[in-house]
Amino acid sequence: MKNISVVLGSLSVVGALFFLGSCNNQPKAAPASTATPTADATSGSNSGKVAWVNIDTLEAKYEFLKKNQDDFKAKQEQMEGELQRSYAQMQADAEEVQKKAQANNLTQTEYENARKRLDQMQKSLETRRQALTDELLKQKEDFSKKLKGKLDAFLEDYNKTKHYDYILSYSSAGSPILYKNNALEITKEVIDGMNAQEKNEAAKTGK
Repeated sequence: MKNISVVLGSLSVVGALFFLGSCNNQPKAAPASTATPTADATSGSNSGKVAWVNIDTLEAKYEFLKKNQDDFKAKQEQMEGELQRSYAQMQADAEEVQKKAQANNLTQTEYENARKRLDQMQKSLETRRQALTDELLKQKEDFSKKLKGKLDAFLEDYNKTKHYDYILSYSSAGSPILYKNNALEITKEVIDGMNAQEKNEAAKTGK
């Protein structure tokens, strides 16, 4: 029964979704130093401009992601409930057959037919469990693609005026960034912009 569980954390917008390379139309200067970028890097013209987004904060405050996480959790609970009810029914039927067999109220043929029916119920339940799991995983995969598309589109439009060469991701759970300059954080700008975009889209569709 536990196999139906899908880790909702896998909906996480992992760092790879945020890596935006070479969005600056201006030529890049050759690397001259390995020093950590400072706040001045955000205003230079060809200095290798870098910014970063806190993934943990985005996941907590991006309304589109939060809503879909809640929807997936509800679907998962619904699927688990269906499987639990089916399992309870199969278990009750098996106990009834066992009671009748112990009381000698079943012929050998009746007992064998009952066993076959219970075996078929178990196989059907396993097939249904796998189908529900596959359905939820497919929906999660489709959502991940949609989320990535939204992020890519927003950051590309956002970067038309910012002209960053790289927008990196940071997460307290682990990221390739060993040191971060807080002056280069653009998390709030990204969250506010994406949430505003969602509200505008919702207003247009009436949802």
